[in-house]
Amino acid sequence: MTGTAARSGEASGPDRSPAVPDPGLERWRLVLGSAAESRTGPLGEAASAQDAALDWLYGRAPDLRRRGVRRSGSAGRTGGTGPSPVTAVDWLEDIHRLFPRETVERLERDAVERYGIQEIVTDPAVLERVEPSATLLRAVLRTKHLMNPRVLELARRIVATVVEQLLARLRPEVRRAFHGTRSRRPSRVPPARDFDFHGTVRANLAHYRPEERRLLIERAHFRTRTRRRLDRWQLILLVDQSGSMAGSVIHSAVTAACLWGLPGLRTHLVAFDSDVVDLTSDVGDPVELLMSVQLGGGTDIARAVAYAASQVENPRRTIIALITDFYEGGDPFRLERSVRALTGQGVTVLGLAALDEDARPDYDRELAGRLAQAGAHIGAMTPGRLAEFVAEKLGG
Repeated sequence: MTGTAARSGEASGPDRSPAVPDPGLERWRLVLGSAAESRTGPLGEAASAQDAALDWLYGRAPDLRRRGVRRSGSAGRTGGTGPSPVTAVDWLEDIHRLFPRETVERLERDAVERYGIQEIVTDPAVLERVEPSATLLRAVLRTKHLMNPRVLELARRIVATVVEQLLARLRPEVRRAFHGTRSRRPSRVPPARDFDFHGTVRANLAHYRPEERRLLIERAHFRTRTRRRLDRWQLILLVDQSGSMAGSVIHSAVTAACLWGLPGLRTHLVAFDSDVVDLTSDVGDPVELLMSVQLGGGTDIARAVAYAASQVENPRRTIIALITDFYEGGDPFRLERSVRALTGQGVTVLGLAALDEDARPDYDRELAGRLAQAGAHIGAMTPGRLAEFVAEKLGG
């Protein structure tokens, strides 16, 4: 053994176990890629598997060959007699085994949205394994026109699962929004905001002491919160179907389903691109509604607003929520005139550049500003905030 050690140039002495990779350095190596390995040291077995999965996806970036950050051309995309190419199915199984759920969701989102790996939502074998998520739902809406009937049926599972998750989150917010005015029923739980000043004074007048000019309170009165009285209101949701609005389309459908059937509130849902499609009859079934939406195409906002105007029954009890990025492909002057006419009649017009959980909009600020001058309220909202806004209007 000594001779072998001498021939290999190793120092003699007791055997040493291989060094255990430092977890902190391994994380940096995964972030920086193979170019950093000379500084961080080699990866362990588990981290090497993670690196291969990351490289399958991010090795596609066109500038990485120039920068030498990752092994460009790896991830099973080169020719030759090497191992079989890694498929999307293999990769999905790997990342679900190697990474926590939050990381998996980010990887799936980048695969679909950043690198356009469409087989994740068009390959039956992938759809049978993939975990439903909002990212995949958006991808399904963008690519369902490419799907055959079998794939569509599998895609419907993703739509149904994510819609049910969104409904479970949004329904409580909508219910809370519509429980805000006061009733005259006494409450056993007396929060300060429910203190009934006038009722308390009336109930304790017998204890008034004129000489001290003081009213002694023996029993305080409170009011509970109850459902607002909703009376003959219309909410017309106008939703832009352009590809950039996919998240807002999804949340508009789910929000409409949550509002559907509230007493005294009639909810409409209208989708538009260069055409206008009234989807109100499907609002009670958001899965079917989303499967009928077709993202893409042109954008004629003025035409959609004109259609909404034709549906108004009582202007002063109507809210039109226009959900769009305001990049008008139609006549912006006609749009501005229509909004001015609606607000002049008493219609509440909301211009929402985003309606989703992030409410981070990207929109044409110049046109949005012109609509604000015409009387529209411009902004971005979460679905819960929209429900609160509607409830405030209806109860005011």
